Amino acid sequence: MMSTIDPRAVNPYDSLGLSSTSTGAPKGDGLQDQFMTLMLTQMKNQDPLKPMENGEFLAQLAQFNTVSGIQELQTSFADFATSMQTNQALQASGLVGRSVSLPGPAVALTNTGPVEGTVTLPASTTNLRLAVYDSSGQLVRTIGMGAQGEGQVAYRWDGLSSNGTALPPGRYQVMAEALIDGTPTAVSSASYATVESVNLSGSGHGIQLNVAGIGAVPFSEVQQVR
Repeated sequence: MMSTIDPRAVNPYDSLGLSSTSTGAPKGDGLQDQFMTLMLTQMKNQDPLKPMENGEFLAQLAQFNTVSGIQELQTSFADFATSMQTNQALQASGLVGRSVSLPGPAVALTNTGPVEGTVTLPASTTNLRLAVYDSSGQLVRTIGMGAQGEGQVAYRWDGLSSNGTALPPGRYQVMAEALIDGTPTAVSSASYATVESVNLSGSGHGIQLNVAGIGAVPFSEVQQVR
């Protein structure tokens, strides 16, 4: 009569140098623990007459190393992201009270001085013109800047309307148009404004700068600081 082997009498870990007790399992957390628990359970409950092939076992060990490597990579990226955010927060906090250049036509007229900004010309122009609009979209001032060369051109608006009246503080729009090769062309502009505070709440929009007269703008939009 053929004898049978009692699975309880066979320790499938002896030949591998492993122990079936919990003290032999590798320490870790998350996916590593789950993977090792599943692999050890599989080995413990396998048919002793049909043990796991070496190739299959090595494949599972390779999978474990892959899982471990991915988890370590995720941790490294998380640490790197945290470090970058902290560095950005420190840089942003140093801008409070400073004047920064922000892209777009929105400008802030305050009681502290004129509006200053820049216009970027893709080519030379025979006539650069600025049109200033109030919050209701009404044209309040036109500023002719004449011929200008290609590149960045600085402008300055004194806060006066076309008839010389001082306009109230608030948010305005400065639209730039250049005559290039005889064709009126809208060109990009930027303006300087003062940073009042920094929002580090991390609400999904990244670090935000609260700019006087303009409101919240992404820290990443800052072009220049002075």
